[in-house]
Amino acid sequence: MTKAFVFPGQGSQKIGMGKALFDAFPEARMVFQEVDEVLEQKLSPLMFEGSEDELKMTENTQPALMTVSIAVLRVLLSQSGKKLPEMAAFVAGHSLGEYAALCAAGSLSLADTATLLRTRGRAMQKAVPAGIGGMAALLGANVDQAKDIAAAASQGDVCVAANDNADGQVVISGNNLAIDRAIALAAEKGLKRCIKLPVSAPFHCPLMQPAALVMQEALAQVQLMPPCVPVVANVTALATSDPDEIRNLLVQQITGAVRWRESVLFMKAHGVSQLVECGSGAVLAGLTKRIDKEITAVSLQTPEDIDAFLR
Repeated sequence: MTKAFVFPGQGSQKIGMGKALFDAFPEARMVFQEVDEVLEQKLSPLMFEGSEDELKMTENTQPALMTVSIAVLRVLLSQSGKKLPEMAAFVAGHSLGEYAALCAAGSLSLADTATLLRTRGRAMQKAVPAGIGGMAALLGANVDQAKDIAAAASQGDVCVAANDNADGQVVISGNNLAIDRAIALAAEKGLKRCIKLPVSAPFHCPLMQPAALVMQEALAQVQLMPPCVPVVANVTALATSDPDEIRNLLVQQITGAVRWRESVLFMKAHGVSQLVECGSGAVLAGLTKRIDKEITAVSLQTPEDIDAFLR
């Protein structure tokens, strides 16, 4: 069975994530401790027993989710006695998860990944003043319907399809006024549910351009190695192993759409029959069932999950 390892994005965080791994495995403890040291912040205690509101701050969420993902992966590799290319044909991650995927594949060091995600979280938070932008999930829409609704609702404001997660689950992003118009339009077109998301900024749309410029500068200063397995990029839904291309795609990803549905279908077309989600939550495993029922998906979060998977 050909596998791909995938890494979750924002929304998968919860208090207590990674604690069982930290307690059980020295490999996991080393990951948490290194990130705490690099960021000069007690991020681990915040994840394990901190406040929900503090963890939800984008600048904390992004490095925190990546830390749990890499802890899962390092424990999995250590327990299996295998290297990543022996277990996976591709890696991919949803939005910030793409950084975890690159770290997993050895393209970015753990220290650089944590630092970049802290910078990314702060830049995305600062890019748009509070109350100006937002996001909404159009449930029951495919990506073409979502694009049409967003275009009709924009009326001079920004409104775009930001996440093509699965058929029936597309997220739009932009100015709040345009998002409200899109929700009204979607209701008129008979879409079953449109939900405004509890996010602090309009991610993956042109309003994020200030953050893209910050990340362009930050990414120019880190070393990117060729990944040990190809990374399927959010903005192209294609695999790449070229460090310069990866750098450019990470900048584009800030304002570009996350083409997750297409990414999963690309991996399937290249022989992948199982997605292994490493990290907090099971969002990507859930989406896989909606994208293509022929692909199996498993979510690894706890020592028991890893043990069952290896058995």
